[in-house]
Amino acid sequence: MASSLSRVLPLSRVSPHRFPSLCPSSSSFARPRAFSLSASSLSSAAHMSSPSPPARHDHLPSPSDYTRDADRWRPMCLYHTQGKCTMTDDPLHLEKFNHHAARDLQVSAANLEHVCPQDLDHFLVLDLEGKVEILEFPVLIIDAKSLSVIALFHRFVRPSQMSETRVNEYVKGKYGKFGVDRVWHDTAIPFEEVIAEFETWLAQHHLWAKEQGGKLNRAAFVTCGNWDLKTKVPQQCKVSRIKLPGYFMEWINLKDVYLNFYHREARGMMAMMKQLDISVLGSHHLGMDDTKNIASVLQRMLVNGAVMRITAWRTPKSPDKVQFAYQNRI
Repeated sequence: MASSLSRVLPLSRVSPHRFPSLCPSSSSFARPRAFSLSASSLSSAAHMSSPSPPARHDHLPSPSDYTRDADRWRPMCLYHTQGKCTMTDDPLHLEKFNHHAARDLQVSAANLEHVCPQDLDHFLVLDLEGKVEILEFPVLIIDAKSLSVIALFHRFVRPSQMSETRVNEYVKGKYGKFGVDRVWHDTAIPFEEVIAEFETWLAQHHLWAKEQGGKLNRAAFVTCGNWDLKTKVPQQCKVSRIKLPGYFMEWINLKDVYLNFYHREARGMMAMMKQLDISVLGSHHLGMDDTKNIASVLQRMLVNGAVMRITAWRTPKSPDKVQFAYQNRI
């Protein structure tokens, strides 16, 4: 474990508020630089006991809860992100693995000077994983004023239309290289259960109420591309035989905002981070880590003066027809 954690990856590698307005750009964004480690969420493999019933870990500590030692990057404990860590009283485990998603996404007060007023109060950063069926569903709530992480929702998702043999092959191919296939098998639940738990979580944070029409309350999903909500979630809803929830009808594609704000193209998360000189944390294509990295791009853009508004939307009457705010888009 120690040797694998020391490896370092190279850095190369509703509605419509139609158009983001632009504010004067700020100069620098003083986030601490950090190394990108290939062993990202090997946290899961460190657990040697069975997961306990889900506990509440939704509310995240404030920056004052962190010590200076916390500046050292650590992989997230992927049992903890799902409320199932049984080792929170183990000092060695706590030393190795991060149990606070906000730790890597703190923004200093000085960097908030150029943040423009937003039409939304919260951003829900989402990055799904799984090409055949969804395997991972992570969401971070970012406050639009303070840019702080308010809460985290993270679930591994068990496919419903695949044989056990195919699931094992699928998961090993996807997560085996990260060393987190065991935590996936320990914690994954069907998509319809994930959505039910997600809706409870949204309601707890006053971001959604079914009786109010199903839309988010002054909040929007932020994705790196249109695939997650334009294509994959509707596909998975059909496979899981559930109705597409109303809160998935609109979203902000960060790549489109990036293109029209900076007037330069970035085809993906890694390109945006490289252009903005943001260090990549964790393992690319591990949903929890990618969500945090996308959140760091969002924070940087907000600090630089970007205003986030809806870039894509559909209507319940025509769910297959997606409209886009930008003509100049990726």
